[in-house]
Amino acid sequence: MSLEKSIQKRYDFIILFDVKDGNPNGDPDAGNLPRIDAETGNGLITDVCLKRKIRNYVQLKKENQPPYSIFVKEKAVLNNTIDKAYAESGIDLNEPPKDPTDGKKREKNGHGQGKEVDEAKEYLCKNYFDIRTFGAVLTTGANAGQVRGPIQFTFARSIDPIVTLEHSITRMAVTTEADAIKQGGDNRTMGRKFTVPYGLYKAHGFISAPLAKQTGFNTDDLALFWEALKNMFEHDRSAARGLMGMRKIFIFEHSSEMGNCPVQQLFDAIEISTTNSPPRDFSDYLISVKTDTIPENVILIEK
Repeated sequence: MSLEKSIQKRYDFIILFDVKDGNPNGDPDAGNLPRIDAETGNGLITDVCLKRKIRNYVQLKKENQPPYSIFVKEKAVLNNTIDKAYAESGIDLNEPPKDPTDGKKREKNGHGQGKEVDEAKEYLCKNYFDIRTFGAVLTTGANAGQVRGPIQFTFARSIDPIVTLEHSITRMAVTTEADAIKQGGDNRTMGRKFTVPYGLYKAHGFISAPLAKQTGFNTDDLALFWEALKNMFEHDRSAARGLMGMRKIFIFEHSSEMGNCPVQQLFDAIEISTTNSPPRDFSDYLISVKTDTIPENVILIEK
């Protein structure tokens, strides 16, 4: 990676997005009910869910081609991809290591050692956008080490408590002939659907310049990430998710790689209050910024 494209600054950010009459992130251990904080009633969305939408956007935008391929994608076999990294690097896992400093022969199940691990890891970071962005555990088969991603998310949490509504739905068809016989030709299938009437969610994110240099995440990747973040819901539509959309992105750009102040000071500068209860629209919220609490060497960018 050229030094001209390396990231020279730390970034922290807040995203605000909402859902109306949909289920933003069902919990499979709770019958796919919307995730919720049992003590406060606030809605939750996992960081994994948010990263998934970023991956999906980049996969659609770049058609899953290097250097923007996606490692963790639907129906992927991750160990096959790691094996491919060794093959593309010209390393045969069935042969003893060529470099005697790499130690004894590999185990029967085949694991890279020493410099070979670094070569495989470098190949994967270079070709897979989500590895150099979010990191990955690459030790599940042929060992390619672990990658600490420069971009991380927190869970998203709704500003106010949410309520989950349960709806009965009917399909005017059955699956099998046997079901049709049981119903005497009525052919109806009943089901359940869960929605949140409205919820405004807030999540926090962090971008580390030193970790970006380790994975090769550069300024082009950063521009693509901001684009994907802004549009992450635009190609993720479904009847189950209702109306979801990105409302606000607050980016705090530091003037140095290590940052200029604690992140809590920056995040506390964004204040959100409810003007109507219960809230049912984004217009029911007032968002203000305490600019006097943001240091001069940190720039606030709103998208």
